[in-house]
Amino acid sequence: MNHDHFVVPHDTPIRLKDHDTAYTGEFKSKKDAKKKLRKDITRLAELQDVLYAQDVYALLIIFQALDAAGKDSTIKHVMSGINPQGCQVFSFKAPSSEELDHHYLWRCMKRAPEKGRIGIFNRSYYEEVLVTRVHPELLDKQKLSPDARQHIWKNRFEEINNYEAYLVRNGTRVLKFFLNVSRDEQRQRFLDRIDRPDKNWKFSANDVRERQHWDEYMHAYEDMFNHTSTEHAPWHIIPADHKWFMRGAVAEIIIKNLEMLDLHYPVVSDAHRVELQEIRGQLEND
Repeated sequence: MNHDHFVVPHDTPIRLKDHDTAYTGEFKSKKDAKKKLRKDITRLAELQDVLYAQDVYALLIIFQALDAAGKDSTIKHVMSGINPQGCQVFSFKAPSSEELDHHYLWRCMKRAPEKGRIGIFNRSYYEEVLVTRVHPELLDKQKLSPDARQHIWKNRFEEINNYEAYLVRNGTRVLKFFLNVSRDEQRQRFLDRIDRPDKNWKFSANDVRERQHWDEYMHAYEDMFNHTSTEHAPWHIIPADHKWFMRGAVAEIIIKNLEMLDLHYPVVSDAHRVELQEIRGQLEND
């Protein structure tokens, strides 16, 4: 799979309408894609084991999408083989009163993954240049100073880029995925959630209200991509109309980025090896 096909360039503006939400690449069937995903899940588990043991690098994976694009199911399927000790998932919803008393990055910064771990953000600080842009009245709750309101979107893009550059410099690779679902497919998934009792809990009337702002969200996302897809932390726009393809694409990109790190198990010293052999002898004679 050509992963570059999904990367938002850092120096060329993009339009979402140019990205096919139903793209499936070289896969001809759902069966083939699921078979490939099973292999990738095994490979991802191997890489995560070394990442955890080495305890030098971290991986932060950010998922952004409109409702019903498949964030939850992608996390569930792609990370299904991961050792839970080495993975943390955080979902960011409406900020609490404590979080509103801090800078908008604070609640995500304190949940950044420590060395050796994979951290997953289901939504993130990017909500602060998306939902707050579509609903600017939410900014009134953030107790912003007059200076903070000046050039707010430009400043927030710059602050986010600086924060991600800081993470990368200090050993945390940042992977950002936008799951790009079409309006028609979102409508069908909403209907499915209504028709299936086991999915009723996932549906909210607010989902439909937000759908009325589709064009505004498309504009906000495009501006976000064009200002925060950087060389050190690029955005990936993943076709999401076919979940089986979406999950496979995400898994491959995660694997590729982990393989680019200098991952290896900790080197054992000669003295430690001698000690291990002595202990082995004691156990055999026990």
